[in-house]
Amino acid sequence: MSSQTVQQRELSVSTRRCPECNGDLCHSEQETHCESCGLVVEDSPVDYGPEWRSFDREERKHTGAPQTVTMHDGGLSTEIGFSGEGDISPRKRRRLARQRRLHSRSKFESKRDRNLAHGLGEIRRLVGALEYGQSVRKQASKLFQRGQDADLLVGRSIESGAAAAVYAACRYNTVVQMNEIEAYARCSKQAVWTAYRAFQTELEISIPVQRPVEWVPKVFSELPGDVPMSVKQAATRVAERATESAEINGSPVGIDAACVYLASEQADIRLTQTTLSDAVDVSMKTLRTWFQRLQQIDTRSSR
Repeated sequence: MSSQTVQQRELSVSTRRCPECNGDLCHSEQETHCESCGLVVEDSPVDYGPEWRSFDREERKHTGAPQTVTMHDGGLSTEIGFSGEGDISPRKRRRLARQRRLHSRSKFESKRDRNLAHGLGEIRRLVGALEYGQSVRKQASKLFQRGQDADLLVGRSIESGAAAAVYAACRYNTVVQMNEIEAYARCSKQAVWTAYRAFQTELEISIPVQRPVEWVPKVFSELPGDVPMSVKQAATRVAERATESAEINGSPVGIDAACVYLASEQADIRLTQTTLSDAVDVSMKTLRTWFQRLQQIDTRSSR
């Protein structure tokens, strides 16, 4: 509603007289009544003022919900709800069902918008299943939209693009393995890797390198039993030395599992290689290889 319409409405209300006694009307936030006879002319008026308090008149304005990148239309669309439907007749209920169906179809202007809505819905499902926050969802949604604008999803499934966007967003915020994404994705692991490499190459996104020291809490959280704090601190120190060493370069999960195993050996804790390899899903050969290299580095540093 324009400001001119609001001013005309306020002017018409202020100049009206009481229809009963032709007395003056008193306007308040709750009602409009006559000062002479007390007749209530209007009640529950609509507040046309600003929706938040502001001392600057130029900043006073109406606004709705903020736009969001997690929805294909920015969150500006409407929905026909189901509340109160049990109180209407069957004929009106069928008409409402047809209107709801036509309304859902009219939300998409093209097939591109429909694919975008499907991809953002898949991102919402993956982020919820992985129990990540809204920041990861927003970053993944923005990355998916950039990939669609660059035509990177042509020839690929929407599910693989959504899973790749979630994996890239998780790499920005926390440590994550592709196996975690694959467990909830509705496509193969190879399809996710292909879409992820296309996003990384064509969109020129810089994914931070995962360091072994960042995986220490992750490895301990996957172990079946409690580990003393001294072992966790020792494993962190070993992982820091492995991160700074130029000789240690490989999968951070396997390196960190070897760091935990080395710290448990030094503390005389019964933590087997089988337990560690099953907890973090690495082979025992990889664990033993990194363990032997870490032992050599630890021996040279102690001399």
